[in-house]
Amino acid sequence: MDDNKYLRDLAVGSMGRVVGYEKAARAYRGKLLAMGLTPGTEFTVTRHAPLGDPVEILVRGFKLSLRKDEANALFVEEVK
Repeated sequence: MDDNKYLRDLAVGSMGRVVGYEKAARAYRGKLLAMGLTPGTEFTVTRHAPLGDPVEILVRGFKLSLRKDEANALFVEEVK
């Protein structure tokens, strides 16, 4: 397994796991938890928009699009 990364660092088709949240992004932490992105949750990156905003992931059976600020608040690890 690789070191912790941001969601934007994962390529399309990569699988990842939520490991934590950026401490400075308190406003987004609650939103991410409410969307089901709790620590340990696995997901697959399905799309990156041309300019990198938003990023679409498949998590818990649904597709979720995250804006750049929301994605930057999320620490992930790549699952191989």
